[in-house]
Amino acid sequence: MSITEIKQYMQSVGQQARTASRLVAKTETIAKNRALIAMADAIKREEQKLLSENTRDVENAKAKGLDTAMIDRLTLSQKGITNMVEGLMQIASLADPIGEITNMNYRPSGIQVGRMRVPLGVIGIIYEARPNVTADAAGLCLKAGNAAILRGGSEAIHSNQAIAACVREGLVTAGLPESAVQVIETTDRAAVGELITMKDYVDVIVPRGGKGLIERISNEARVPVIKHLDGICHVYIDDQADFDKAIRISDNAKTQRYGTCNTMETLLINVNIAPKILPALGEIYLKKNVEMRGDEAARAIFANMKPAIEEDWSTEYLAPVLSIRIVNDLDQAIDHINHYGSQHTDAIITENYSRARRFLREVDSSSVMVNTTTRFADGFEYGLGAEIGISTDKIHARGPVGLEGLTSQKYVVLGDGQIRQ
Repeated sequence: MSITEIKQYMQSVGQQARTASRLVAKTETIAKNRALIAMADAIKREEQKLLSENTRDVENAKAKGLDTAMIDRLTLSQKGITNMVEGLMQIASLADPIGEITNMNYRPSGIQVGRMRVPLGVIGIIYEARPNVTADAAGLCLKAGNAAILRGGSEAIHSNQAIAACVREGLVTAGLPESAVQVIETTDRAAVGELITMKDYVDVIVPRGGKGLIERISNEARVPVIKHLDGICHVYIDDQADFDKAIRISDNAKTQRYGTCNTMETLLINVNIAPKILPALGEIYLKKNVEMRGDEAARAIFANMKPAIEEDWSTEYLAPVLSIRIVNDLDQAIDHINHYGSQHTDAIITENYSRARRFLREVDSSSVMVNTTTRFADGFEYGLGAEIGISTDKIHARGPVGLEGLTSQKYVVLGDGQIRQ
């Protein structure tokens, strides 16, 4: 497509999305749920086709020399398809937030004032790799009463279009317009430039991908953006931690999957427990081929690691690389996290209730955890059905963005003839 053709195409997509959004906003819950279940059924039925199309994408990615983390995010397994199906079914089972009225109170004048939850309108979602986002985003946007424009990365074009066909089938089954969820068919990056500036048709943009993509969207968008730039996640092992819990959690937080935004990138260990626990953890990481980069104190305890440099503390590796630092106490751990972290997800391992409460209160991140792995920072695991992304912003939505994060509120006022004096 030429630039002019792309502009015309995106304008048409935007116009259709705006029209569809008005229909979806007033669609009954039963129809939205029927569409979600039909989408899930179609994805389950077409499993082999989805895997086949995904194999094409993965082979192309390898031929282009894309890095291991990208290929990991791109790869769609049978478990991944099962998770997509379960995510859609879970979204269908969740309460419909649209129309919910809360905080209804009588005022001295006799009127009642409350808030009603309403859709955002049209949501544009731009994402790299991760074909599952196509299903997750479609399901969440629909249940929250929104229309969606989805623009996946060129590396996942075949996977995304195959999933999009299942989404359209679900919409048609429920009598909803196909334009309620549109997956952009062109891989030309100019389409992204159009999408993020179509303020007449798009109400919010959600970018999911690498730091470069998100920075570009944030800098160039003329539409509000819900985003996070980095996932520099920490685990702090307190000197009052349970040894077995600490080993199990610190292992899982790093090695369960390397290429995700909720994977631990820095391990902080209290100086009093480090001589006991670091050698055991070090051996586990060595066996799993994790490259460790430690400060001087960490290397004095476990020599088989590289010296950490300043840049390591603020790096999201998305790879089998881990930075390790020994800290004197909880204060130093919290200071390190708040200085170097990305306000994504951070965890403490401790049996001390007071320290756990302090960590929860003082660490300024969108998800803060006690005695569990950072890998649980995920919409599906939080019971949101799925997630549209994880926001490290503080305005509107923070943390995994589920149904509520894709809505807004308006004031509603009930009266019975009162007038203002």
